Parts: sequence; structure tokens; C-alpha cells
Amino acid sequence: MTQPKTGTGQTAPGAAATVPGVATVRGTAVRREALYFAVRNRKLVGGFAVVLVFVLAALIGPLFFAGDPNAYVGPAAAAPSGEYWFGTTTFGQDVFAQFLHGLRSSFFVGAVAALIAGVLGMVIGFTSGYRGGLVDEILNMITNIVLVLPVLAVLMIIAAYLEVRSVEAQAVIIGVFSWPWVARAVRSQTLTLRAREFVDLARLSGMPVRRIIVREIAPNMASYLFMVFILLFGGSVLFAATLDFIGLGPTEGTSLGLMLNQAKQWSAMNLGLWWWFVPPGLGITTIVGALYIMNVGLDEVFNPKLRET
Repeated sequence: MTQPKTGTGQTAPGAAATVPGVATVRGTAVRREALYFAVRNRKLVGGFAVVLVFVLAALIGPLFFAGDPNAYVGPAAAAPSGEYWFGTTTFGQDVFAQFLHGLRSSFFVGAVAALIAGVLGMVIGFTSGYRGGLVDEILNMITNIVLVLPVLAVLMIIAAYLEVRSVEAQAVIIGVFSWPWVARAVRSQTLTLRAREFVDLARLSGMPVRRIIVREIAPNMASYLFMVFILLFGGSVLFAATLDFIGLGPTEGTSLGLMLNQAKQWSAMNLGLWWWFVPPGLGITTIVGALYIMNVGLDEVFNPKLRET
């Protein structure tokens, strides 16, 4: 998985952090500046618009197809038409209904897995980078062990041994094995930030470690952490689609990856049923591509050296 660039161009609050009024004004100015460049960045706006369309389709679409998306509702292998927008499968299932429900499942897995991996990576990275010493060595050793594991192979083995696989279980499994690179990146930046003057001032004032990390270090990495979440989200969607495609996805429900698996299993390509496998494949590609473009746009927004004025 590609890691975001660390040069986000953020400015540490320095001694001004000890003056609430100055810190508040400065923070507001930074947010306004970021928003100014964000709405003018074509990559960010375009990628966000594409993802938003899919998110709205995932949230609203299933409300109009409240029944079972795998139900046999029409003629077998019907081409796209006004009644069945994406056609039907060889069993008469509505491909459009499956697509909408599959979008919801894919977004759910991506969001939950990204949240789990992000939280684990940040907790371990912040703790390791700030504490240092023996704590850093132990956590760094654990991170390196998990990092060198063949994640896809491990996920395949775990999924194969689960008799009943749900979307929730899949999201947790992916999230638990996706955090190491986040931890290493957060640790690296924490090692740099903990030596800054504003952290020293907070430490001398008697502020507890947890509060120093939450209030002094984490805010200076906010833009970077947001970019990390986007990458985790896209990577989780791809991981889930891969597991689904090889037959190790949820045993119930539907997803974009499961649609591809079923299309392959029932020879949709050989039968010329392109409307069965093109929508889910194109959906996965478009979502992940739009997320990557968003990440590039965010890097240009947060890094002054890359901004387009």
C-alpha cells in the first residue's frame, strides 16, 4: 500500500500554543487557508464528487430495493433495459439491486477496517514514538513482525477457517492486519515532534502524556492522518474485493467482490453477460481511483510546495 508523503507543510504552534487566544486565531487562519486551496483543487474536488455519488447511491439506493437483492425477480440473462437497468443474472436476479447493496457492504468494510487499522496504528505509533526506550523497542518489534507477514495469505487462511463469515468479521480481520505501516509512519513523525519547543513547554507545565499527545502532537499531524485514513479505506475495499472474488467473502448478503465471484463462477464472460461483471468491476476501480486522486489533491492542499495558486 502506498504511504502518503510526510511533508504536509504544517506549522507547529510553538510558544503561541500557550496563549489560547493566539492559538485559536492561528488555527482558524490555517483552516481557512486549507479550505481556500481545497475548493480550488480539481483533483480533490473531482475525486470527492465521484466518491460522494457512490456513497449516496450506497445509502439511498437500497431503500428503493428493500427486498433481498439475490431474489429471482425477472427473466434469466436479460440485457439492460428500462425495467432492469443493469440487466439480470442467469438466475433472473436484478444486477442493479445487487450493485447498490454491494456498494453499501463495500463501503462498510472499507470504513470499519480503516477505522480499526487507523486507531491501532496511531495508538502504537504515538506511544512508541513518544515513550521511546524499551517501550519503543517492543512495539517496534511487534510492528515489524506484523509488517513482514504476507497479509493476503494470512487473511485467506483465517477466512477459510471461519465457517460463518459476515461483513463485520471481514472488516475486523482486514483492519487488524492493516495497521503496521501506519504505526511506523506515525512513530517517525512523533519522534520529530516530541523534540519541539511546544511539546517541551507542555511537558514542563505538568501536562500528562496522553494529553500532550492528543492536544499537542496529534493536531500537528491531522492532515497526514486524514490522508492515511483515505489510503486505508481504499486498501480495505481492495482487500475485501480480493477475498470476495476468490470465494472467501461473506457467506450471506452481497458485495461488489461477490458479484464478480458469481459472474466468474457462472461463466458470465463466456456467455456474453457483460452487464453482470462490468458494473462491480468498474465500481471498485472508480472508487479506489477516486480515493487515490483525492489523496493526491489533499497532499497538494496541505503541502505549500505543491499548491497551485
